[in-house]
Amino acid sequence: MHIDWNILLTALGLALVLEGLPYVIFSDKLPAMLMELAQRGPSAIRLMGLTAICAGVLLVWLVRG
Repeated sequence: MHIDWNILLTALGLALVLEGLPYVIFSDKLPAMLMELAQRGPSAIRLMGLTAICAGVLLVWLVRG
């Protein structure tokens, strides 16, 4: 199996950009959003994570397929 490091590092860079955007765009509202998220149960947070993973896998599948 050949790993294309260029694509892998590009994807990692884009993921970091997307992860950092909320901190820049919503910096004034982010503390309240994080407090609300902290009050949710672990199952709700797990479901949000699983939904994000499924959406990401679907997007990669559609683009690369």
